[in-house]
Amino acid sequence: MSTAHISAEKGDFGKTVLMPGDPLRAKFIAETFLEDAVLVNNVRGIQGYTGTYKGTKVSVMASGMGMPSMGIYSYELFAFYDVENIIRIGSSGSFVEKLKVRDIFAAMGACTDSNFAAQYDLPGTFACIADFDLLSTAKEASSELGLDLQVGNILSSDVFYNDNQEKVMNWVKMGVSCVEMEAAALYLNAARLGKRALTLVTISDHFITKEETTPEERQTSFTQMMEIALNTAVKMESK
Repeated sequence: MSTAHISAEKGDFGKTVLMPGDPLRAKFIAETFLEDAVLVNNVRGIQGYTGTYKGTKVSVMASGMGMPSMGIYSYELFAFYDVENIIRIGSSGSFVEKLKVRDIFAAMGACTDSNFAAQYDLPGTFACIADFDLLSTAKEASSELGLDLQVGNILSSDVFYNDNQEKVMNWVKMGVSCVEMEAAALYLNAARLGKRALTLVTISDHFITKEETTPEERQTSFTQMMEIALNTAVKMESK
C-alpha cells in the first residue's frame, strides 16, 4: 500500500517513529544509530528509514516544517501504517533564561496560535498534551543516560518571522518556555486517532541571549535528544 505522501508498504514502519523536521536529520539518525537501516520512503524527499536499535524495530521519518506538514505525515503514519507512538525530535527557541541553548525540553503541553483544531468543531478550546506514558518513559530514559530533561509548556506557532516579538513574549507570562512549529498538530492527531505522541526539542536559539546554533549543528549535533528518544522507543515496545 501507499498513501498520497508515503510510498512505504504496510509493516515497513516500527511501532514507534521518531520525527525530526529535517530529512537530513532523519538520514543522520538512521546512519548513526540504527542497525540494518532501510530507506522506506523518499516521496518529496521526506526520507523515512526503518532499522533496529538495541534489538527493537524503530523508524525515523521527517515531518517537514510547520503544522500542516506535520499534520499530514503524522496522520498517515497513525491512520494507515499502524504506528502507535510518534516522538517529534526537533529544535526550539527559548523564551526564558533558565532554558539555555542545547538544553533538552519535553513538551508536556503545546499552546498554539494555529487554527488546526477548528476541523473538529469543538465547543471550546482543546488542551494539546503529550501522552503521559511516553513522557514519563522519556524522563526515565533521560535519567538512565545521565541527562537532564526539562519538562513544561511549549508554543506551537504558525509564524516564524513575527512582526510583533513583544506580543509573542506574552506567552512567558503564562509559563510557556519555548517555541516551535509542529507539536500541537501532532498532539491533536494523536488525540483524535487514539495514539500516543510526545515532542522533544533541543534549544537551538535564545530570544534573550541571542545565542544560536548553525543549521549544520541542528542537523547532526543534537545527539543526546536522539538517544533519549531512541531509548524511549525501546522501552515503549512492550507497552
